[in-house]
Amino acid sequence: MAALIATAVPAAAPIYTGWSPGVNLGSTINSPFRDTGPAISADGLSLYFDSDRPGGLGGRDFWVSQRASVDDAWGTPVNLGATINSPLVDAQPSFSPDGHRMFFTSTRSGGLGGNDLYQSYRADIHDDFGWQAPTNLGAGVNTAGGDFSASYFENEGGAPQLIFGSDRLEPGNSDWYMSELQADGSWGPATSIPELNSPFNEGHPTVRRDGLEIYFHRGIALGLSATDLWVATRASVDDPWSAPVNVGAPVNSDRTDQDAYLSADAKTLFYDSSRFEGSGGFDIYMSTREQILPTAKDECKQGGWVRFGVFENQGDCVSYFATGGKDQPG
Repeated sequence: MAALIATAVPAAAPIYTGWSPGVNLGSTINSPFRDTGPAISADGLSLYFDSDRPGGLGGRDFWVSQRASVDDAWGTPVNLGATINSPLVDAQPSFSPDGHRMFFTSTRSGGLGGNDLYQSYRADIHDDFGWQAPTNLGAGVNTAGGDFSASYFENEGGAPQLIFGSDRLEPGNSDWYMSELQADGSWGPATSIPELNSPFNEGHPTVRRDGLEIYFHRGIALGLSATDLWVATRASVDDPWSAPVNVGAPVNSDRTDQDAYLSADAKTLFYDSSRFEGSGGFDIYMSTREQILPTAKDECKQGGWVRFGVFENQGDCVSYFATGGKDQPG
């Protein structure tokens, strides 16, 4: 029988199963009020979100729920307090991969427009109440229009990037922009990401840590506020994004699904939805998936093949579709 030809796929391009049906996080997290914008810490032990439930300081505040381990139930959410929250709207939290910085949207006074992007720093990444006073990200990012929904990409091959939404060109209809961190710590002039933009409203990006997959929500029709979750990929961080694809069922529903946030291992997708079985106007949900290729680096075997045809080469896992019975690529 003829040997199969080994076809290489990039080491940095994992393959996953499809997403599971969305699961409501329940009444401990969700309330009869608006609970939106979930963001999970890197260790999976702190879940942040914004809510207009009673007990806050303004229109929407940040709350955090904690758990002792990833196998434990979530605890009662606690308001993050006046250092972070303002009397106005504070929403859509997201974290830098190292957990030291939180980025968010706010309509607080002192900004450049109706919605501006801010960041806060904490020295201890395990202290959910150690955030310092937020600072405005400045004129490279913010404008007199609405600027919101930021996702921080570490970009090991270059300057860190911030991908965010803005309606600077068409008020009320946001598109995607990208700004790079400058040597002096400021954010540089934002540029459009045309391959991700459409005539519809886009919002709340979440970028996988390797920079090769991005989720966001997009309006389902002009003039309507209802949205679905969409996904785009790219072969490398230097390539343009693919044409976005609707995530579809069982993640999306016939109601509004929005505010996606990927866990650090990219196996859990948190989002919020207005579907009818929830506790209130919007509830927080989660879907999960498994990674098929490549397997974890500690499962690679020096000089040989292991399940799914994963081969260790120069300290990394390189995946091949077929080996032809060999223990080497090709």
